[in-house]
Amino acid sequence: MTLAEEFRSRNFSIYGQWLVPQFMSPLRITVDLKTGVLCIILCIALGIANIFTLNGWHIVFAILCLVSAFIILFVEVPFLLRICPTSSKFDAFIRQITTNWMRAGMYVILSGIQWASLAAGASSLIAAAVFLIIASIFYALAGIRSQEFMSSKTLGGQGLVQMIV
Repeated sequence: MTLAEEFRSRNFSIYGQWLVPQFMSPLRITVDLKTGVLCIILCIALGIANIFTLNGWHIVFAILCLVSAFIILFVEVPFLLRICPTSSKFDAFIRQITTNWMRAGMYVILSGIQWASLAAGASSLIAAAVFLIIASIFYALAGIRSQEFMSSKTLGGQGLVQMIV
């Protein structure tokens, strides 16, 4: 199944993995960003940026943002469980997050942690919270529509996911 066919399937779990703002450039190139990967990049970048603030609470939330990035990385790219040395408890925890509802719940929790950073004052961590909740909405829509979780072949496809689980 090609990437275009994946999007035409109208399966929201694919949309949870891929954010599809179709930005048209003068060269007519379509840019598709993976929502999960975008969340990983944002959490890492904003986590590192906020570690250097003078506010102690922002440092705590920045570290939590970095931890969130690595959790999302292992959930969205399950092949990493096979190639990275991780503990069996961590592997078991990540393998539990396989359904659309579990992924939506995970993203809601991670987003809630970042929204809680507002208690320490406004910071750029809000951007991570917004994108985490967008990914959660996509997975929740897939759950509401009773769509089976479908892994994008761009990140290894269904065969690789079955091999890991």
